[in-house]
Amino acid sequence: MTNKQLRRVVIAGGGTAGWMTAAALSKTMGQVLDICLIESDEIGTVGVGEATIPPIIIFHRLLDINEQKFMAAMHATFKLGISFENWRVLGETYFHSFGTSGTDHWAAGFQHFWLRGRERGLAGEYGEYCLELQAALAQRFAHLPQNGMNYAFHLDASLYAKYLRQFSEPYGVRRIEGKIVEVRTDSATGAIASLRLDSGLEIEGDLFVDCSGFRGLLIEQTLHAGYEDWTHWLPCDSAVAVQTKSVGDPLPYTRSIAREAGWQWRIPLQHRVGNGLVYCSRYLSDEQAKQTLLANVEGELLTEPRVLKFRAGRRLRQWVKNCVAIGLSSGFIEPLESTSIHLIQRGIIRMMQMLPNASIAQSDVEEFNQQAKLEFEQIRDFIVLHYHLTERQDTPFWRHCRGMEIPATLAHRMRLFRETGRVFRTANELFAENSWIQVMLGQGISPEQYHPVAGVMSDEELRTFLVSIKSRVDRTVAQLPGHRRYLDQYCDAGAKKT
Repeated sequence: MTNKQLRRVVIAGGGTAGWMTAAALSKTMGQVLDICLIESDEIGTVGVGEATIPPIIIFHRLLDINEQKFMAAMHATFKLGISFENWRVLGETYFHSFGTSGTDHWAAGFQHFWLRGRERGLAGEYGEYCLELQAALAQRFAHLPQNGMNYAFHLDASLYAKYLRQFSEPYGVRRIEGKIVEVRTDSATGAIASLRLDSGLEIEGDLFVDCSGFRGLLIEQTLHAGYEDWTHWLPCDSAVAVQTKSVGDPLPYTRSIAREAGWQWRIPLQHRVGNGLVYCSRYLSDEQAKQTLLANVEGELLTEPRVLKFRAGRRLRQWVKNCVAIGLSSGFIEPLESTSIHLIQRGIIRMMQMLPNASIAQSDVEEFNQQAKLEFEQIRDFIVLHYHLTERQDTPFWRHCRGMEIPATLAHRMRLFRETGRVFRTANELFAENSWIQVMLGQGISPEQYHPVAGVMSDEELRTFLVSIKSRVDRTVAQLPGHRRYLDQYCDAGAKKT
């Protein structure tokens, strides 16, 4: 780029990534940017990322999206966390909630007081001290004062992009129908100069956002950013998805059910359920995966099973010259903890924070790529944790996961928690300490010691402390309405009546 002011932003591809990008840019900077989005009706989108995590609430607040109208349009339900079934051993379930557990001390987290309480016979299960977890299990929900309940959404991903398109176009986003047949670069700088469509139309731009999905049309096929393959840590490389009619009230959580060579998701919307099986093709064929999934769904099929292929990893550089990769073009971490839409959101926010006024600064590019690398790796470690920290040895897949080498960064976290009960994380890390604690406890780590500050309390003081927290959680849960009832009052999509 030259020193002329940044004006023209071209988004290559639609879907969730493209339209989230268009929505954020147009809402905040539509008055000074010329934003166009190129997509083709003939090119399908993945469209199965139907579970989200709490940061999406922040993104919607940035856009001033009315939550009730949004949820009704998306047939959405509330999500308080994920139930993990059969992950540590067959027949056992634990819960990763979005909430905090208990009350921390400035020197030590609540888990240390809970650990001493368990040692002294004074404490119940760790999850008894978390409001969101207990509300989820009781199938209750309500908005509480001062954001007192952490939540996210289950939503219809096929409708989300359409919703954001309707949101973005009034702010000036131009949608151009067509397939990109050529990416033209500047002979002097190697930066992208324009995109030529199958219609012959040529679209010039100053900044290009690659939302072309796995193929990475701009960032990889043109600019050769490189890809770091993580399948040795995340061996699942396939998924089969299908939708079914609801047979009961929607749960306020996602179910993740470990199977022979992967895991199954169940994501309840107001009118239907999204189902899928993520699996490793080395241990399960596509046909076997379809049969496994269809044998474990409830309700009438609404769609035919659809197989998706992927390769876990990240683009080595997500910003190259005047091109930024957002969404699947930037990398892919399987959907076990519903991070796909979040990584889109983070990429967009990071890009907007570093948006150049004129020429692109290489220091910005390097900082963007370093932040993206760290974020991807931290999320990767959290996902690998679920697979590796298991006692299952009943199939070749689980024996592989149990025995595989893991990243040194993850090994350190596991060792730290096992030996000391402590969890440390960086300031902007996605998963909170309580997320790591819930999963590590749920997958079978029992810390060998606790912080000495937990020993300052007498048994009676500790009992009173723990009982007061549990009582407060129980009282609040008892006052919450049922999830289905709250949805009917707050954001009924009407779809269940049709």
